[in-house]
Amino acid sequence: MPAPATGTVGGLPTSRLNKRMAELGLCSRREADDWVEQGWVKVNGVVATMGQQVTAADRIEVDKIAQGFQEQRVTILLNKPIGYVSGQAEDGHTPAVALINPRTHWRDDPSRNRFSPPQLRGLAPCGRLDIDSVGLLVLTQDGRVARQIIGEDSVMEKEYLVRVVYQASGQAAPHHPSERSAPLQEINERDPVSTNVQAVFPKELLERLRHGLSLDGEPLKPAKVDWQNPEQLRFVLTEGKKRQIRRMCELVGLKVVGLKRIRIGRVTLGNLPVGQWRYLSPNERF
Repeated sequence: MPAPATGTVGGLPTSRLNKRMAELGLCSRREADDWVEQGWVKVNGVVATMGQQVTAADRIEVDKIAQGFQEQRVTILLNKPIGYVSGQAEDGHTPAVALINPRTHWRDDPSRNRFSPPQLRGLAPCGRLDIDSVGLLVLTQDGRVARQIIGEDSVMEKEYLVRVVYQASGQAAPHHPSERSAPLQEINERDPVSTNVQAVFPKELLERLRHGLSLDGEPLKPAKVDWQNPEQLRFVLTEGKKRQIRRMCELVGLKVVGLKRIRIGRVTLGNLPVGQWRYLSPNERF
């Protein structure tokens, strides 16, 4: 029988060791299980066992060998172009990880890291960016980074530039989360503004975008939504429901025609060219 997820010892609540290690930011749950299996984890000076229950008062120690493996793991920032899916290949479309190679490594990368094929092992995207959305996509081998960005309790901000057309309330037909909308346009901040959506979009609907909408029967968390220019909104979200921004816009009569992610936490896209990537620098933190 598997060990229970929670319990009590001496009146103190317990949780599984892998969960506790993830909460402490030591590693991901999967990494914790691997390290326990290798005998690299001790609880109160005793080698840990798989599924062991611990309390907040227990002392957890990790062998330097495990720490060394962790230090070699990389996190990569990619400026994803249109036409690539963020995760596994689907419908014949290429996954974004295929862009991680020496030819597409940004020549102005301030990191001193050098590319090597082992860096592709276990390299996984932290969150989703639709095939026709562009901008910052984080891929990592480090479970701690993944948990920060997409963990169950993550409230990390993600910032987007969203080009819109106003169709008047009720005229933008809502789409199911799995239904693909019309292709989006590439967003370039130097593009001329051809329409003034801001002038005709009701202020009360802007307030609804900020707080007051529901998706899938659940109210959305408050969002920061402001005009970046007369046809482009800036969204800052702390959650990531599927196709959330497009569906939010449809509920207030806006049609999204371009979407670009420019920031995750404290890490920005900056001058990274489309289709190129760089390493997360040692002094950068999400």
